[in-house]
Amino acid sequence: MERRVAVMSIIVEKNGAVSRMNEILHEYGEYIVGRMGIPYRERKIHIISIAIDAPQDTISTLAGKIGSIDGITVKTAMSSVKFND
Repeated sequence: MERRVAVMSIIVEKNGAVSRMNEILHEYGEYIVGRMGIPYRERKIHIISIAIDAPQDTISTLAGKIGSIDGITVKTAMSSVKFND
């Protein structure tokens, strides 16, 4: 199956959304290469970057699930290079 590398940028504006987001990220943990979170205390938001190596439909599904949570905005940048396993 073809895989792609992507970076997902997540902005969390409501603290109540964090637990659901973490549950979803845990479900997709096998695809996550790395994660960096920055609490931006002055603005009362959290900025999170996720590096992913997965099939394109898996990346899109993950972004859709996270983006459907109230208080979260997500954008994904996907590499044009495709890898075969």
